[in-house]
Amino acid sequence: MEFGEKLHNIRISKNLSQEELAEKTGISRRSIQNYESGKMLPKKRETYAVLAEALGVEESVLLNRDIDFVLRANEQYGSTAMRQAMDLVADVKALWAGGEMEEEDMDEIMRALQEAYHEAKQRHHG
Repeated sequence: MEFGEKLHNIRISKNLSQEELAEKTGISRRSIQNYESGKMLPKKRETYAVLAEALGVEESVLLNRDIDFVLRANEQYGSTAMRQAMDLVADVKALWAGGEMEEEDMDEIMRALQEAYHEAKQRHHG
């Protein structure tokens, strides 16, 4: 389940309107609306903590590996890298979502991604 769906479902289960959640968190109702619709993700880790506290859940309930990856890209390299990371995650998910790709082809893509990662890491660290 994606972040926006989780946020929406938890908010509804707590009988909170978007306006009430906005008041509890200090986050604009428009931002909460955009989070829930999937139009955007919070750019700072602290926002997840604030939302989790207001909803009475652990932060880990709202976070997942994809979000953590995107947040780290933003923290280390800025908003352009964050958008690129979001696009990459979405593209890979879309590629595999079709269900028509052979497992060995998916494995080959993962190997290529890992190789590209290790090469970039070596270039970055000398």
